[in-house]
Amino acid sequence: MLKAQTTVETEKATRYLKALCNHFDRKVEATYTDTQGSVAFGFADCQMEATDDTLSITIQSETDEGFGRVKYVISDHLVRFAPKEDLIIDWQEES
Repeated sequence: MLKAQTTVETEKATRYLKALCNHFDRKVEATYTDTQGSVAFGFADCQMEATDDTLSITIQSETDEGFGRVKYVISDHLVRFAPKEDLIIDWQEES
């Protein structure tokens, strides 16, 4: 299993968590509360946790292709949902 995690500093963590889950829920299974979210893409899974000033995201996939794809999809959508912020998304892979 391939895993990676990132913690993004933003005062809009809850807003972005909800936006990501709501957006992905149109095509795949996604659930969320104000502080936690989960998305099952089929090729990978994503868990999110929001605090007052951070959005922590953990992803995992069985394949290299799914792993790269989920990193791209989450990063790309998060940046699109936050055009006025200079978010830093630095994936830390787990071994």
